[in-house]
Amino acid sequence: MKDKVINSLRFTGLGFLEPLVRLINGEEPKKNLINFVKSTIFPLASILFFLLVWHLGADFLYNKEANSRIEKARTEQGEAAAQAMASCIASGDVSCQPNTLPSPAKVWTAYLSLLKDHEIISDKKDAFEKKVAKTNASREAKGLAPITYTGRPSFVDQIGTSLKTVFAGFLLAALIAIPIGIIIGLSSTLRTSFNWLIQIFKPVSPVVWLLLVFMIVKTLMSDSDMDKSFMISFISVGLCAMWATLVNTSMGVSTVDKDFVNVARVLKLNVGQNIFKVVLPSSLPMIFTGLRITLSVAWMVLIAIELLAQSPGLGSFVWEEFQNGANDSNAKIIVAMFIIGLIGFLLDRIMMTVQKMMSFNKAEVA
Repeated sequence: MKDKVINSLRFTGLGFLEPLVRLINGEEPKKNLINFVKSTIFPLASILFFLLVWHLGADFLYNKEANSRIEKARTEQGEAAAQAMASCIASGDVSCQPNTLPSPAKVWTAYLSLLKDHEIISDKKDAFEKKVAKTNASREAKGLAPITYTGRPSFVDQIGTSLKTVFAGFLLAALIAIPIGIIIGLSSTLRTSFNWLIQIFKPVSPVVWLLLVFMIVKTLMSDSDMDKSFMISFISVGLCAMWATLVNTSMGVSTVDKDFVNVARVLKLNVGQNIFKVVLPSSLPMIFTGLRITLSVAWMVLIAIELLAQSPGLGSFVWEEFQNGANDSNAKIIVAMFIIGLIGFLLDRIMMTVQKMMSFNKAEVA
């Protein structure tokens, strides 16, 4: 039972809890206690240290900005204005608060505010849908498009839009890169012929891809009612992120064990059988490594692409808060920063788990 739990922890990326499991089972208490402290307590201490440094830094910048405002008022308007500014800052009035790096407490408050805002918007959506339910039923019966809610999206809705965009871009990247990678990998002549193309386009900025896709989509979909901003965003993400999968697939296919290739020739497998029974199973580790990198790159470039494409996702949220300049805008931007980082971490863990599952299944078959 203990070994099953430990293997499960390792498989799901929770191997840092292994010393705790061994400690509970009475296995080498001193050694596992030390390992538990190193793998769990120290990381928690580092988080607390980070929060402390952040709080002190935010407090320092707040006081510096506050003193600067007071001195500016004193220089331009006199002592009475300086005293009034100091009193206004001390009172917590948002009209005169320094707009600088927010403290962890302010970021947490902004996070709760965004959740509350999501609840309010969700209630409005539900009320709207109930209100127009009969009208939409009548319109659908007549073959007309239903009336949809056009209010602003909440922060949670924008997270959903970003996830939808990145997964669409990831699937596009996989559908393009894996077949082309297999074809190129099977022929050294093709690898040599197209290597220049890969090396030139691989480092191109996502902004350039966005502009290129914008020109093409705008021309091809000029009369279409489809969501052009979503199309531009996910196609740009896919084209920008696909190169790791293309290179890794090509490399994996080209390095298939020669013994497997010779066996396929002896068995006289056709091209399709050779690819699906020999090449792909042998190349899966490299392909999944490329897909993992592709997903990470797609999530990283998504924010910039959404910002420029005016897609209602996290990139648009960050840009709107930056332009808004409200007292809590900086705190909301940092909330988005942590959410973006956390989602990126979870996506990487999901891909790593899938990769381990494929490796595990391969080992079981062998």
